[in-house]
Amino acid sequence: MKKIKKRLLVIEDDPGLQSQLRWCFDGFEVFLAGDRVEALTQFHKCQPSVVTLDLGLPPDPGGVSEGMATLEEIIALAPATKVIVVTGNDDRRNAVQAISLGAYDFYLKPIDAETLSLVVERAYRLSQLELENRELQSVQQASPLRGIIASSPQMLAVCRSTEKMATTDATVLLLGESGTGKELFARAIHEMGTRSQGKLVAINCAAIPEHLLESELFGYEKGAFTGANRQVLGKIEYADGGTLFLDEIGDLPQLLQSKLLRFLQERVIERVGGRQEIAVDLRVVCATHQDLNARITEGLFRQDLFYRISEMTIHLPPLRERDGDILLLAKAFLAKYNREFKKTIRGFTKDAITVIEQHLWPGNVREIESRIKRAVIMSEGQRISPTDLELAPPDEPEERMLSLQDVRERAEIQAIQRSLVMYDGNISLAAKALSITRPTLYALLEKYNLKHF
Repeated sequence: MKKIKKRLLVIEDDPGLQSQLRWCFDGFEVFLAGDRVEALTQFHKCQPSVVTLDLGLPPDPGGVSEGMATLEEIIALAPATKVIVVTGNDDRRNAVQAISLGAYDFYLKPIDAETLSLVVERAYRLSQLELENRELQSVQQASPLRGIIASSPQMLAVCRSTEKMATTDATVLLLGESGTGKELFARAIHEMGTRSQGKLVAINCAAIPEHLLESELFGYEKGAFTGANRQVLGKIEYADGGTLFLDEIGDLPQLLQSKLLRFLQERVIERVGGRQEIAVDLRVVCATHQDLNARITEGLFRQDLFYRISEMTIHLPPLRERDGDILLLAKAFLAKYNREFKKTIRGFTKDAITVIEQHLWPGNVREIESRIKRAVIMSEGQRISPTDLELAPPDEPEERMLSLQDVRERAEIQAIQRSLVMYDGNISLAAKALSITRPTLYALLEKYNLKHF
C-alpha cells in the first residue's frame, strides 16, 4: 500500500527561501507557491493540513494586503487548516492581526530550519488530533444506541422503541432485510437490559446443519450418539443469566420448532441423550429476514411459536428508506477505515456522493461498509470516486405520482440532511450552503422533526 505523506504548503515569494524551506521539513511532502493565485491553486490541489505564509506577497511585496487576503481565503475554504504566518521582527502588529483572522501561529524571521520544522510538526499533530476528535464526535452524535449510526426519522423512531423494549424481559423479534443491523440491535437490547452483566450468546439457525443444530442449542450427554465422548453444554445453557440471540430463526427446522417452543413456554431444557430437566433463566431475542406470515401460510413455521417469539417486534427499515443515513454511514465508514489503514482520504467526489445517494443498496449497511472499505484500500487520490466504489449511475426509477407539496417537502428534507452531513452538523455552514439564514434552518429542522447531529 502506498504511504501518503503529510502535506505542507509553503507560500513564499523569495526563490532562495523557497529552496531552503523545500528541504527542511522531514517527512512532509512540500508544495510551493509564490503568490496568492498560485497559493490557492496549490491549496486546492494538495489540501494540506498546515500552511506557512509570508505576508509580503506580490504585487504588494512590501505590504501585507496580499498575504492577509490569502490567509482569509484559506481559512474560509478550510477553517481547520493550521496557517503559520512567517514575518519579520518589526512586524508583530500584523502577525497579531493575522492570528485574529484565524492564523494558528506566527514565526519571526530570520528562519531557523530546525525551529520552524518543530512548529510545523506541532501544528500538524494538533490538526490530526482535531480531525480525529471531529470524526469521533460525529460518529458518537450520530449513534442513538451504541454501534448504531443513524440520524433519519425512521431509525430514530426504531431506536426509541428499542430503548423502551430493552428494559423489559419480553421476547423481541427483529425483522429486516439482510445487512440492516439486526445483530447490532440485539446487542443493544442486551446491553441496555437487566441481564447486561450476563453473556450475549448468538447462534445462526441457518448456518448450522439441521442434524447438528439441536446439539448446538440444547447440548448433549456423554454417549448420546457416536462420538459423544463427553458432556457438552448447549448455547441455551451458556446464555443462562444473559441473552440468547437466535438469528435467522425463520430458517429453524420444523422438528426443532416444537422443542424450542417448549423451552420458551417452560424455560427448561433437556440435553440430547439426557432425561434431566434443566431450568434456564435468560432473555431471548430473535431475528429473521424471512416473511414469517408467509412461512406460516406455507406450513413451514409454527404459528404458536411465532406468537411466542414476537411479544415485541421491531421492524428495521432497509437503508434505501432511511432518509439521510446513507451519506452519514459512508462518512463514518470512511473515518473508520482511514484510521485502520492509516490513510488520509478527505471525502468523496461530487459524482461519488451522487451515486452513493442513488444506489439502492440491496445489501444495506453491510454492503456500504464493504464498498467503502475496498474504496479506501484501493483509492490513490484524496477523495473517493465512483470508480473506487465500483458504482455506476443507475437508471432513473419511475416515480409514483406525488403532489407538488410532497415533492417540495421531500426536496427540502433531502437538501437539509445532505448539507448537515456534508458539514458535520455545522448549522452556520449548512445554512450558508442552502442560502438561508440560521434561524430559518432551525425552523426547518423543527418543522420536519430532523435531528441536528
